[in-house]
Amino acid sequence: MKVAIVGLGQVGKTTLFGALTRQPVNLGGYGAESTLAVVEVPDRRVDRLVEMFNPRKQTRAAVTFVDGGGGSTGAAGTHFAAQFLQEIRQSDALVVVVRAFQNPAVPDPEGGLDPLRDYRNLEAELILADLDLVEKRLERMEKQDRAKPKSAQGGVEKDAILLIQQHLEKELPLSALELSPPEEETIRHLDFVSRKPLVVVGNIGEADLEAGGTAILGEMKQWAQRSGTPVVEICAAVEMEVAQLGPEEEAEFLSALGVEESGRSRLIRTVYELLGLISFFTVGEDEVRAWTIRRGDNAVTAAGKIHSDLARGFIRAELIPYEALVGAGGPKEAKEQGLYRLEQKTYVVQDGDILNIRFSV
Repeated sequence: MKVAIVGLGQVGKTTLFGALTRQPVNLGGYGAESTLAVVEVPDRRVDRLVEMFNPRKQTRAAVTFVDGGGGSTGAAGTHFAAQFLQEIRQSDALVVVVRAFQNPAVPDPEGGLDPLRDYRNLEAELILADLDLVEKRLERMEKQDRAKPKSAQGGVEKDAILLIQQHLEKELPLSALELSPPEEETIRHLDFVSRKPLVVVGNIGEADLEAGGTAILGEMKQWAQRSGTPVVEICAAVEMEVAQLGPEEEAEFLSALGVEESGRSRLIRTVYELLGLISFFTVGEDEVRAWTIRRGDNAVTAAGKIHSDLARGFIRAELIPYEALVGAGGPKEAKEQGLYRLEQKTYVVQDGDILNIRFSV
């Protein structure tokens, strides 16, 4: 899973990237190259399973975050550099950062702080990038049509593209356009950026973090509630400090601020929920591992995530929910209590299920 961090200038995108990835970043200006980093998904269940099984190896679910480099103007007339725009197109979701903090070292934008205005300006750039893609696709289709008889010109894709063009020219994102299943299928190869699911990060100041939030985000939150868009309040500067600490120091630091969970963890969890993702586990002395699947996937799909042979030769899935295993005190006690069960191919895997696939090839 890849998530692109986007936003206008000086909103804290790179600071947030550094906090998420626990990597040092250059805040003093940088080039147009995109930066990618793989981030482990925080999951206390993995920690508990590692304690229980003491494996030689542990593997957590992961998210790839991409930060977009400097503000060079792209071909679509946006401030996205060409490489970053391509990364956005290939991403599963977007994190849109809006500024809700004041800092004497970073002048307020013209017109003052207005997160909703900044969001809409960023949305306009995404729409512009999609419009550029539509126009290029139509040009190619017209060239192809000239080589075809009139009766073979056009088709479902061209009709869908023209509909999308009309929608974008009204300055509306494609997330607000409903397409028919055939139209959806015919444009699947085109990576429109204003269709991507997104999370808004309100980058607040440290004082607002201690106060439990800021009124500056009020209008943004009202809009988000109407549109069903999740908003996560994060103080990226504080998260950057926290990211440099060890687990115990981090817990103490957050506790002193009256914060139960880091913004880093909350954001990653929100992205998971947005994309409809869940985790299941495989456990043993060799490895404790978290696997990512989509909510609603069945046992065969989960088996295929582990290895294609397991899906091909699937017989049964032996499983126990995480809570049941921990509640029993361990695998031996769980077996004695009859908590493990066998499920067939059609079983819908639940978040936290611990699976052992029985197979034959």
